[in-house]
Amino acid sequence: MAKRFEELDWRQTPMGELVLRRRWDLTVQAEVYEIKLDDEYLMSSLFTVAEAEIGHQALAALPNTELDIVVGGLGLGYTAQAVLASENVRSLIVIDALDAVIDWHQRGLIPAGVELSADPRCTLQHGDFFALARSATGLDPTQPGRRFHGIVIDIDHSPKHLLDPSHADFYTPDGLRHLAGHLHPGGVVTLWSNDPPDEDFTAALKRDFIDVRSDVVTFDNPLQQRSATATIYLATTPTP
Repeated sequence: MAKRFEELDWRQTPMGELVLRRRWDLTVQAEVYEIKLDDEYLMSSLFTVAEAEIGHQALAALPNTELDIVVGGLGLGYTAQAVLASENVRSLIVIDALDAVIDWHQRGLIPAGVELSADPRCTLQHGDFFALARSATGLDPTQPGRRFHGIVIDIDHSPKHLLDPSHADFYTPDGLRHLAGHLHPGGVVTLWSNDPPDEDFTAALKRDFIDVRSDVVTFDNPLQQRSATATIYLATTPTP
């Protein structure tokens, strides 16, 4: 059996104390990886359904091949893995503000990191997704103005429960208009939220996107022996 508890790395970051740990969970009889920022859990390998589903839903809404995708938020890599599972994906950029998380993947401290680092379609990019989204340069600094077919976002807990106050303007109509400008016509954005559907955020999406919906995803919470839910927002840019 694996060690009951092991702290794999600790970093002081501008956002707080970041910890990667691995533990043996007696409830599920499995090894669990967790990322914490101060007292908040950013990610746990116990709960991955919604993280993978935001990638699956984005690709299901994009019938084309040779897709260029951006994922905002690396975490434990489940969203990126879900995107790369599709042969239709030509390129994937995963943007994370915490360089430690990228380093953990590249060093193989996180299981998904081995696969992501070895896939030639995948680029792990250190950067502030929200700052890039509001910039004229765009999400790929190496190709200013580049547009993508899909943008998949899993960073904040929800549009109103933010990891940092500087993210707030992204969820406004102006912020979402900037986001739409980084997508091809007919491009898709999906976003994970730990809260129930937010009518204000849905209304903001409808300013510049069409086919806006919020789907509630249900998954098992073995620690509390009950079901839990998350929300996935999906929206499409209009075509001429």
